[in-house]
Amino acid sequence: MNEIQALILGILQGLTEFLPISSSGHLEIGNAVLGVQSANNLIFAVVVHVATVLSTLVVFRKDIIILLTDFFSFQWNESTKYILMLLFSAIPVLIIGLFFKDRVESFFTGNLVLVGSMLLITSGLLTLAHFAKKGSNQMTWGRAFIIGVAQALAVLPGISRSGATIATGIMLGSKRDEVARFSFLMVLVPILGAAVLNLLSGDFSEDNSIGIIPLLIGFVSAFLSGLLACSLMIRMVKKRKLIYFAIYCLIVGIIAIFAA
Repeated sequence: MNEIQALILGILQGLTEFLPISSSGHLEIGNAVLGVQSANNLIFAVVVHVATVLSTLVVFRKDIIILLTDFFSFQWNESTKYILMLLFSAIPVLIIGLFFKDRVESFFTGNLVLVGSMLLITSGLLTLAHFAKKGSNQMTWGRAFIIGVAQALAVLPGISRSGATIATGIMLGSKRDEVARFSFLMVLVPILGAAVLNLLSGDFSEDNSIGIIPLLIGFVSAFLSGLLACSLMIRMVKKRKLIYFAIYCLIVGIIAIFAA
């Protein structure tokens, strides 16, 4: 992987992790177009995912400080309940990661027909969310778990994690700004968990071709584009602009299918 490829893939990761257009699907398309074998770039994947986690921490730093301060007061309060709901929502994706990891990885083979088809599903979810009635419901344990199931389904390349979780929350009647906040905070658990598992169990023997400079470029580009995308997505969810992403996913999905 050279510097230009690292820059492009880093920007793709940062933008698509938060915008509802599927980071995994776009990275598969990007790898295919650039001729990069993603299976041999495990350390790069870990680096750019950590960068997106850092951008989430920066955007929601005030919320996170309040949540953690209240949580470590070791009293039952709204912050403690909220953090436990975030952890509860991670159960479905945890099950997928522990018991179906090999099966999930088998989908990441540059199959553009699969990616395109899943992008069409993402487009459908965003369209349904766009036309859903304005909700006023607070987050509950049941809604948190259902949104967690949507996150677990987003392990498929082409199904957007943020798109699936936010659309599901909106269709369940949750407030748009609240479900966007929950969606971006809930991703911290699986991304950090996946990064740790990859570091502990990954074989980095084939990653020697990736130098420090491409890794640094990938990290910085993913972090900065993640900051932009996270802030932009929050505003667009509040303003009911998801239909534009639905149209985008529809177009890219069709192109991917016919380009395969």
